[in-house]
Amino acid sequence: MRRRPTLAARLAAICAAVLTLVAILPAAALADGDPASDVLLGENVFYPYSPSVSPSLQKSLSATTAGAKRAGFPIKVALIASPVDLGVIPDLFGKPQKYAAFLDQEISFRGKQPLLVVMPAGYGVQGLSPKATSTIATLPKPASGQGNALATAAQSAVMKLAEVSGHPISAASQNGSSSSSSGGGGSSSTLVIILAVAAVLAAGALAAITLRRRRAGPAGR
Repeated sequence: MRRRPTLAARLAAICAAVLTLVAILPAAALADGDPASDVLLGENVFYPYSPSVSPSLQKSLSATTAGAKRAGFPIKVALIASPVDLGVIPDLFGKPQKYAAFLDQEISFRGKQPLLVVMPAGYGVQGLSPKATSTIATLPKPASGQGNALATAAQSAVMKLAEVSGHPISAASQNGSSSSSSGGGGSSSTLVIILAVAAVLAAGALAAITLRRRRAGPAGR
């Protein structure tokens, strides 16, 4: 007669399934239709896949956007260096204002959300005051399409937009704790959510097995 799997064997199988799920889901998240819309739900900045932004510039831009938020100007920034960064809508590359309008619909749920899109072709904005919106047209375009050039332009733009919106960013605000400077699609918040869901699934499976064993009693062993 075949022996029924022990509790330890069942738990091992559940853990293996959970680990497989955790390994697969982040890759699926990277392949989402619009990567920036996922990242910006938990982060202040979406960084391009390639060419990438240096860690020092990521830290600096993330600190600037965190400082803007503390100053009352919670702006989101999307750096788009190539069509790949747009997922399934690569035709919007080179059209920063059109993409800003699209992205705004994806991330704005509770009212006006200040948003800045930076592409080699220039800037796109949403959720800003008329004065800030007109100001963006006066700013110089990024020096190149490289990730560092986009980040540098974005940092200057955020500082200027915050100032004309009546929320200047002080040095003290920038020195505070900044948000995570994750890369384009590698949002740490996404991984945390996945791990939390996996833990809940594992706990539920363990509870079900324990309850079944109790109901079965000695005769079911």
